[in-house]
Amino acid sequence: MAYESGTIETALAAAAGEDLALFAELRLAFLESASRQLDLMRRSRCDANWRMAAQRLQGIAASFHDDALAGLAREAERGAPGDPAALRVIGSRLDVIGGQAAP
Repeated sequence: MAYESGTIETALAAAAGEDLALFAELRLAFLESASRQLDLMRRSRCDANWRMAAQRLQGIAASFHDDALAGLAREAERGAPGDPAALRVIGSRLDVIGGQAAP
């Protein structure tokens, strides 16, 4: 099954259809999973843990078609563990997603 690249909102709307409760539940699941990986990145003190959390975040972002977040995670993966700039932009992206209203 092929999926078009796009935004998380488009992916959630396609999955939830007209069911706004399901839309909200899927968004919450995404945010919780992504936030968990961001927390692991914040606590990472070695390259291996940092990269693993960044790769998992990329996977979560890709599964929800959030190309922007996947790109940020990919950039962070190449950086040093605990990079405050990377953590800040990823956190900001999650804040934006969390603040968006359902369609």
